[in-house]
Amino acid sequence: MSVNTDHDLSTAALPSTVMTISILGGLFFLFGFVTWLNGALVPYLQIICDLSHTQALLVASSFYIAYVVMALPMSYVLDKVGLKQGMVLGLGLMSMGLLLFIPAALTQTFAIFLCAQFVLGSGLTILQTASNPYLVIAGPNESAAARIAVMGILNKAAGVLAPLLFTAIVLSGFNDVNQTSLALLSENERAMQISQLAQQMVMPYLGLAVIVMLLAWAMAKSPLAALSMATEQQTEHSIWDFPHLLFGVVALFFYVGVEVIAADTIGLYGSSLGLSNITALTSYTMVFMVIGYVIGLLCIPRWVSQVHALAISAGLGVVICLLISVVDRDSTALAQSVWGWSGIPLLPDPLVLVAMLGLANAMVWPTIWPLAIQGLGDYTARGSAWLIMAIAGGAVLPPLFGEWADTVGYQSAYLALLVGYCVILAFAVRQWRYKKSSALAD
Repeated sequence: MSVNTDHDLSTAALPSTVMTISILGGLFFLFGFVTWLNGALVPYLQIICDLSHTQALLVASSFYIAYVVMALPMSYVLDKVGLKQGMVLGLGLMSMGLLLFIPAALTQTFAIFLCAQFVLGSGLTILQTASNPYLVIAGPNESAAARIAVMGILNKAAGVLAPLLFTAIVLSGFNDVNQTSLALLSENERAMQISQLAQQMVMPYLGLAVIVMLLAWAMAKSPLAALSMATEQQTEHSIWDFPHLLFGVVALFFYVGVEVIAADTIGLYGSSLGLSNITALTSYTMVFMVIGYVIGLLCIPRWVSQVHALAISAGLGVVICLLISVVDRDSTALAQSVWGWSGIPLLPDPLVLVAMLGLANAMVWPTIWPLAIQGLGDYTARGSAWLIMAIAGGAVLPPLFGEWADTVGYQSAYLALLVGYCVILAFAVRQWRYKKSSALAD
């Protein structure tokens, strides 16, 4: 799939860089809000549907599997309708998925929840497939990670907000709700409380669906350039012709997996430790991700190159995973030293470190994207679709982590994330060596 020569993907084709980034910024905020609702939704559904850890993480899987199933089909849709109308279509699919949560909640049927997540993920797939290439080409490739970092701040700021709003609205009137506390109730009391919990999510999801519908209308009327994608007649390339893209897809697969695990399992881990307000714990991870994005925005490319930032992020992930496995889970010393002065509720040390994985993860997506699609030329759009498919890591790896956590316990299970961070580090080293050899050749 190549870009139509009448509508080249360049800054000249866009209304303006500022206008483009502003419009895409709104979309990335929406991506974050809907995506990171999963962090609150996973422990919530574990309660109302009485799920094991592995089953609960299927909630995230059904959302992220849409990316691998739908990415290439959606890229062909973009061939036909163009990027702008594709985004409108994606918003429409998202609103349908949000509406499906209403019958799912009223019937407390886990299968409908999974279906709703898949439709929601399908809508986000077409939005991501269209918006990420737009963002990369909105300026020089060397500063693409900084532009993506701006989007990441918006995305993860929404990720901070979403679990807090979910907890405040859906869990309003319920204190210390977790599987442990519900087990102490009689069967009738437990059934009544679960029914009330389920019904309280109807109005928030209906309101969110209406908001997304209005955004679809606003996108259709927006000045964003209606770029179109032509069929791939100008190139005979395949993914195998670009080993750095192929390696980038693998690295991104593992990255999304470890990112989702860090965000979506912190609530489950907190529930297993008997903590309250477990649906809000994802916000801690998102706060550290926002901090990481701000650091990246300030440092790239002025003081740190994209490839070095990626290597530092992967190395930090390795160190944090090792620390999670050895710290005292009864201690809150780490939280006391980091934010004890603020009055924010303290967490056990292992949960603090899980949240700090957000700091390690923040700049991985922004750096892998420009490194992986650099030099693709006519193949940029199709390469972007392959990278979007790599989001399937969020579908595959969390259930495997859940199985492992059921076997060895959460604290030791986070050691499994070392595999992902080592793959990311290997991609960074590969790109560094390639750039070094290219510089010597010049």
